[in-house]
Amino acid sequence: MGILSKLFGSTKSPNEPDKSLEYKGYLIVATPFKATGGWQLAGSVAKDGKTHKFIRADQFTSKDEAEQFAISKGQLIVDQMGEAMFKS
Repeated sequence: MGILSKLFGSTKSPNEPDKSLEYKGYLIVATPFKATGGWQLAGSVAKDGKTHKFIRADQFTSKDEAEQFAISKGQLIVDQMGEAMFKS
């Protein structure tokens, strides 16, 4: 475990892949992280070398549940924003 992992509380093994889904040409990756109240919903949506990261206030008791909701949130972002998510 690296020093940054120790400092920021990462429990993810380097060999453990993130849960991901290809959706309408975008790659959605769930990246929940351990927080004080449980697992914090987080993820990213990527396409053509561009990435939009998101973190939401939602917290879950299990990592699996947080991953499922992160994938759902990523799909919602794609449906509502499309390419506009990459604009500054």
